[in-house]
Amino acid sequence: MTTTSERLSEAPARDASKRVSQSVFDGSRLRVVLLVDVFDGAQQQFLEAYEQLCNQVASVPGHVSDQLCQSIENPSQWLITSEWESAPPFLTWVNSEEHVRMVEPLHSCVRNTRSLRFHIVRETGRAYETDAPARGRLQTEVRIGDGVIRHALTFTVKPGTEDKVAKLLGDYAAPEPRVDDSTRLLRTSLFMHGNRVVRAIEVRGDLLAALRHVSRSPEVRAVEEAINPYLEQDRDLNDQESARLFFTRAALPAVHHVMADDRPEGTRRALYYPAKAGRGMKLAELLAKADSAATDDPSSQVLRSTVFEREDVVVRLVDLAAEGADVDPLPRDPAQAAELRELLAGETARMELVTDRRSPEV
Repeated sequence: MTTTSERLSEAPARDASKRVSQSVFDGSRLRVVLLVDVFDGAQQQFLEAYEQLCNQVASVPGHVSDQLCQSIENPSQWLITSEWESAPPFLTWVNSEEHVRMVEPLHSCVRNTRSLRFHIVRETGRAYETDAPARGRLQTEVRIGDGVIRHALTFTVKPGTEDKVAKLLGDYAAPEPRVDDSTRLLRTSLFMHGNRVVRAIEVRGDLLAALRHVSRSPEVRAVEEAINPYLEQDRDLNDQESARLFFTRAALPAVHHVMADDRPEGTRRALYYPAKAGRGMKLAELLAKADSAATDDPSSQVLRSTVFEREDVVVRLVDLAAEGADVDPLPRDPAQAAELRELLAGETARMELVTDRRSPEV
């Protein structure tokens, strides 16, 4: 007989007017799936690199277990699965410089990888039932998304070149929004504060396919080449490894998105929160809680909020109901505001909008 290791919470369902399409902060366990395509003849090299990596990962806080599997049909195809106590410790590790260094030996023997992350909702089997308290809790609410994937990139440019970079990034021709039959670029918003650039994108369909599509677009390729001399981190887009390292470090994943439905779009704002070392995820969690409360409040101007985080960089992207409206950088709750201030390494900043482009859906 099938059993579940944890009953669903009896808490009342979330108001139907609010849809949370993404959140890493519910405390439930995380399953990470990595699909790997290894070069022919490099299987043994890959296995040795994995075993070295596995020994290092075992000591990472929040890591529970992992498995390495090889296809019975194609020896070049491998599957790595790992379990984590929750999403935040995994994301803290996978987005760190330590992780970039750890996985370096794998890249010489791997043709392609694809990473998928899932909160665990159900488990079956007696072993899971008896081990449930030690393994942690399951996701207790089914989240209902809007079919849109949100992601961002961030990087810095050399001080004194900000105006040149803003002009280049504001004037280029947009790429073709249609990626394939199931994937489409919906919106790109680009902001700057000082010498930091943040590009937020919204995609319906496959994010990885969309990112590949954008990177190959002649229009985007031209502007990327044009800003190369102004980047603080050197890169060579004609060198696959150089480009990979740059975009790995530039990735700014969305860790929470919350929305209030059925109200027209108004003003888009972005705020930059420089976190103290090691405190970025906690800061992002506080912002997520505050914006979830705001979308519960009928008097709030917040229509949608997405929080992006990588190490000490936290960015909050907010859509407000009224044209020209502004957003408070700190939570309304005084205790939350005080806690957030303690996590900041500098002043919160409203970022300057460089461009905001939407593609008509068809």
